Amino acid sequence: MTQPYVTILDDEPAVRSMLTEALEEAGFRCRSFARATEFEAALKTQTPDVCLVDLGLPDRDGLGLVHRLALEQGAIVIIISGRTQVQDRVTGLELGADDYILKPFEPAEVVARIRVRLRKDRTSASGSQGTNTAIFNGWRALFDSYILKNDEGQETPFSHAEGEVLRLFLESPKRLISRSQMQEALGGAAGESFDRAMDVRISRLRTKLNEDPKNPTLIKTIYGAGYIFLGDVTWE
Repeated sequence: MTQPYVTILDDEPAVRSMLTEALEEAGFRCRSFARATEFEAALKTQTPDVCLVDLGLPDRDGLGLVHRLALEQGAIVIIISGRTQVQDRVTGLELGADDYILKPFEPAEVVARIRVRLRKDRTSASGSQGTNTAIFNGWRALFDSYILKNDEGQETPFSHAEGEVLRLFLESPKRLISRSQMQEALGGAAGESFDRAMDVRISRLRTKLNEDPKNPTLIKTIYGAGYIFLGDVTWE
């Protein structure tokens, strides 16, 4: 099995060194960067499986980079930051980050969070008999390339985080999925940050599926209970 490739983007040398040592000891391949420009240049040659991104970078705010990584690269994105405000965490998750780890942290915690995310990815990939394309209501969801394609062939990208939610719905059509079940399946601490991030991801999925926000027909909200995906789904 190929070793997962993890990138570290942080302007603190001590943090980069600490994480590199911990990740390599855990069996990951990794590469670290101090500046966003260096990191973006490296993306042209190899896409990482997991990106660890600090928000306070010397040449760019990390939040914009998080959005690009999640949407265009399809990588698992974990924010590592000293910003403790709830709004910073919420914004990062809304933009597509899969997790948010506050500094200071123990390297073992970061390694554990990465393993959990990769394990969820592998479980999802094998959960529908090893298939990675879902067909439903005039749409195809291509989870290998993180693209939604309609019957006219128009393509709309979705982020890794949005894809986690979409796959959860598509693997359990016409069944109620509660907030607690979503939290258990997708990981993350229950609370305001998680709830708001789920609301935003579901809203974005509805928009990409051309749903009427006032009367969605595919992803229905059952107030006080959770959500139901009402489409008929086949996998190939």
